[in-house]
Amino acid sequence: MPLLRVLLVDDSAADRFLAQEVFATHELTVDLTLCESGAAALEYMHRHHGQLPDVLLLDINMPTMTGFEVLAIMKHDPELAHIPVVMLSTSQSSEDIRAAYTLQASSYLVKSPQFNVFLEQVEAFITYWSGNRFRYSAQPQVQL
Repeated sequence: MPLLRVLLVDDSAADRFLAQEVFATHELTVDLTLCESGAAALEYMHRHHGQLPDVLLLDINMPTMTGFEVLAIMKHDPELAHIPVVMLSTSQSSEDIRAAYTLQASSYLVKSPQFNVFLEQVEAFITYWSGNRFRYSAQPQVQL
């Protein structure tokens, strides 16, 4: 089975490092790419169109471009709209959760501040998305 390609977008170096440590325990099954901003993530995906991520883990509260703005751009881009986006945040605000689903996020994950609980969250994330990923292929349409 091919590696699960995950793109993690988070402006916090500490959070990226923590996630990298947790995902490292799955290096044989997960290919993790890190971006520190929404703009960097969009640029990465446009540059790697043939190797798009299977799923995006997207922080909400980032400077310059929020996770909501990245999500809205992705869902209006035919090349990126199919990529599942899991919003990753410490916010439990019902407004943030509603905004995420209104913008067509696939899921909303409240990031635990406890390492062992975060580890369990990542384990569940990997298990779910490894079994439910969809590799998009821009095949020419067959006309009937």
